[in-house]
Amino acid sequence: MSKKNKALLYNFLGFAFFYFIVYVLIVNFTHMTGYMVPITSAVVSTILSPKFQAVRFQGEEKIFMKWLFVKGVKEVK
Repeated sequence: MSKKNKALLYNFLGFAFFYFIVYVLIVNFTHMTGYMVPITSAVVSTILSPKFQAVRFQGEEKIFMKWLFVKGVKEVK
């Protein structure tokens, strides 16, 4: 599996994890109905989930992660 595919998969898994948690919390603890529940959980999940990117760095392809709760950019091994 290429690094770009891994980065895409990591992005999806991070988003899906936060989306599910936020969706359940919104449904259980607010009175939102209709399209507002998935839209709100998608926006919050986009903000909270880590961002992964495959980059060619010093001749080899590496995956880097940037997240709201971690200072700076970290390399994913």
